[in-house]
Amino acid sequence: MRVPRFARAPGFLRRVAVVLAAAPWTAASAPTAARGEPAATSVYARGAGGAVPADAEPESPAAQAERILAGALVAVDRLPSVQIRFRQKTRIGSRVLVGSGLYVQSGIGDEQRYRLESLLNADTETFETVEVSDGVTAWSYRRLGASPPRLERTDVRRVRERLVQFGPQGENSISPHLGGLQRSLWLMRQWFRFQAATAAEVDGQPVWIVEGRWHQASLAVLVPSLQEATRRDEGVLPAEMPDGMPWSVRFTITRSDLLPRRIEYLAIPGPRPVDPRPPEPIAVLDLFDIRPGEPVDASAFIYRPAPQIGMNDVTDGYVAGMGPMRP
Repeated sequence: MRVPRFARAPGFLRRVAVVLAAAPWTAASAPTAARGEPAATSVYARGAGGAVPADAEPESPAAQAERILAGALVAVDRLPSVQIRFRQKTRIGSRVLVGSGLYVQSGIGDEQRYRLESLLNADTETFETVEVSDGVTAWSYRRLGASPPRLERTDVRRVRERLVQFGPQGENSISPHLGGLQRSLWLMRQWFRFQAATAAEVDGQPVWIVEGRWHQASLAVLVPSLQEATRRDEGVLPAEMPDGMPWSVRFTITRSDLLPRRIEYLAIPGPRPVDPRPPEPIAVLDLFDIRPGEPVDASAFIYRPAPQIGMNDVTDGYVAGMGPMRP
């Protein structure tokens, strides 16, 4: 199965493209910082997804959405340990890809470690991803269909040293800058802007439905052909997006613990040009069997690469391309 050309774009776009075309998680060896992104004030001043102070000015729907999503990211980061199973379904043209996986995380701050394993199936092809950090080395293994497997190594110590240079913005845990579930979540917030949060119930459980669209200046950098459209007041329309690339993203977040339960990518599927119509989910990732606080076997964070697979040390390029996450 051919990975779309968008997979060669930097940062989160490459990650999302492979989400839709091959595997739910990929190593992000490209820059973290979104070029062309305006400075943003922190949403944490109002509390991470919780109650807004009584004397605060009424917040806009966008501010509420950003606050809730930021709170969800902090909630995952501050779990002393957690085990999460996930499953996904993705539609690429006439093909449907289904997969599942497991994410475990232990420790807080500099002591945080993680392991993510995912397997996605499409007809006779499989797409496998393993991301592991033991606090010393971050490994990323990808086997995408018939392509040769690729193994990347990043020196965690040097990533920490780079984070210190970001000042207060570098005080968050290191995982969002390395891999696993947290990096995927943080990069979505880096590249998307969230406009609305709706209170709802799913299976009898109170949730927030938080919706976001691409940050237009960043999208213009990633897809130069859309630069003119991004300057319009309404931005890029769903029918103008390249096939296989999401136009918007939708989070379902449990209101009781602020943990994400579902992530949906929405677009108009099909070869271009396409008639305008409402976007629909083209990929759905469900997080379930979430076990916060459950002890994690330390052996989960040990990774011994197969000797026959060549290892690529990407530390130099990775550190050079790092930037602070959006506050």
